Amino acid sequence: MLYKPAPMHIPDGFLSVTVAVILWGISAAIIGYALKRANEDLGERQAPLMGVLAACIFAGQMLNFSVTGGTSGHLMGAAIATILLGPWAAILVITSVVGVQALVFQDGGLLALGANIFNMGIVGVAVSYFTYQTVQRLARGSRWGVFAGGFAAGWLSIFIASLACALQLALSGSSPANVAVPAMGGIHALIGIGEGLITLGALAFLHATRRDLLQIGAAQPVGGRWAWGAGMVIALALAVISPLASAHPDGLEWVAEQQGFIDSARGPLYQIIPDYVLPGISNEALATILAGVLGALLVFGVALGVAYTRRKRHIPQPCEGL
Repeated sequence: MLYKPAPMHIPDGFLSVTVAVILWGISAAIIGYALKRANEDLGERQAPLMGVLAACIFAGQMLNFSVTGGTSGHLMGAAIATILLGPWAAILVITSVVGVQALVFQDGGLLALGANIFNMGIVGVAVSYFTYQTVQRLARGSRWGVFAGGFAAGWLSIFIASLACALQLALSGSSPANVAVPAMGGIHALIGIGEGLITLGALAFLHATRRDLLQIGAAQPVGGRWAWGAGMVIALALAVISPLASAHPDGLEWVAEQQGFIDSARGPLYQIIPDYVLPGISNEALATILAGVLGALLVFGVALGVAYTRRKRHIPQPCEGL
């Protein structure tokens, strides 16, 4: 049976205006700094990796996977983006994905967009970075450090981001902290296992094919147009199978239903491609696939555009090439 992907991010209405505005301000300031740091860190041929990763994360997030208890989870992608690109470029990648999801697909509220970026693109990336770096130091260069660090970064990024969301709900008066924190933490501890396994699988593949990409913050050129194409093929393939996503509510929606604040969610101010279903197409599976393909291409273009405006241009030396 085919399903459409479920909405995944905080909608407007769950957070108070004050909390949402504060998180918008914090996120905007950190994104601005990330743009500056990415300008220092990104090289001429590293930029396409940002676009490819953004497309893969967008498409991967459409594939909700079932979790025990009648709920579902989805990829966040902060860990793999951080490991391959470093924290500042990873923040820009996740911001591109979450921004397109809110603006084009009405997934997550516009007022709550700052909170969604903060939880996934800032908290998720920061936790991934420090976790992976810590495990790598403990491993002292051993191969197990890549895999253990990747799994731990994936799991912990989901878990801590969910706790941040729970505290925001508590500060907004949607649910008391002593209820929201264990509810969000409990279900996302399970969802984080899926994130950790996905991250582990991606790292195992890269370890076998492009081990040089696994030095955090020092991503090397992807290796040519064939590599970009391979990444986009993976993203588009994920979009094609997106109708197979679990129909169960995601962790936040499940908690909102259980704790009785689901009705506080407000609908979007406008609709372009709501619920990841392209309008005007009667076949819902096809409409979902086309929406996923369009979304993957959009975030690829946005992230690539950001990357190319922030990259360091290679300046040939006078005697270079002689």
